[in-house]
Amino acid sequence: MSQIIDGKELARNIRLALKDEVNELKNADIHPKLAVVMVGDDKASKIYVRNKSKACEEIGIEYEEYLLPEKTKMSELLELIEKLNNDESVYGILVQSPLPDGLDTNEAFQAISPQKDVDGFHPINIGKLSLNQDCFVSCTPYGIIKMLEAYNIPIEGARAVIIGRSNIVGKPLAKCLLNKNATVTVCHSKTKNIKEITKQADILVAALGKPKFVTQDMVKEGATVIDVGINRMDDGKLVGDTDFENLKEKVAYITPVPGGVGPMTIAMLMYNVVKAAKHQ
Repeated sequence: MSQIIDGKELARNIRLALKDEVNELKNADIHPKLAVVMVGDDKASKIYVRNKSKACEEIGIEYEEYLLPEKTKMSELLELIEKLNNDESVYGILVQSPLPDGLDTNEAFQAISPQKDVDGFHPINIGKLSLNQDCFVSCTPYGIIKMLEAYNIPIEGARAVIIGRSNIVGKPLAKCLLNKNATVTVCHSKTKNIKEITKQADILVAALGKPKFVTQDMVKEGATVIDVGINRMDDGKLVGDTDFENLKEKVAYITPVPGGVGPMTIAMLMYNVVKAAKHQ
């Protein structure tokens, strides 16, 4: 029987520590502030934004929300980002993705000042991560590393397999794990014999957006499984990218959905905002 990695509890501890740091910064007349830009009316994005707002409130980070209409032009979005770049009271800027059709997400991310890029998506921060230099690390990969460390799961020398090569999770996580001296394989839609690869993993990360894709016969006994997926089924139930119920009989550690990676992502966003305030 595996140990369930409690992302909620870990995230709560991180938020408590950050609250103390924010109080210290405020005593030094530094007031961390996050500006969140959302374009359109995407339901999932609204939930994410609300959760970020609640976390800021709990920790004492000031929070500004910019809700732009669906028909916003790219030039208008870039103008707002530039305004926030130049606003000295704003320490972190986040553009909520996905953006509506017709708007270029990469262009928006690149417009954010690297010093305020608390999502870790700017090419400069991605480049620094590749070089193992100090930078803002994407929040989900950062949260996963913190989870592994909190549970004393060895990364150095481990065989790590990531399913999914997105710019938000798969690619930056591969760099994080390499920087911690893991041997990393990234699988994707064109990978052949995926089961043979995943069965070799000491650490297996599922981040592909397919419900219950990872089954018991795809993992080895005693592996650690991190489930990044969040999929809503027809009955309204949330499930991950792994078959949690069957896997937990076989693996050593596993994250639940919900209550695993999700809370850690938001905690690491808060961590990055506080880091930005210290640096600036």
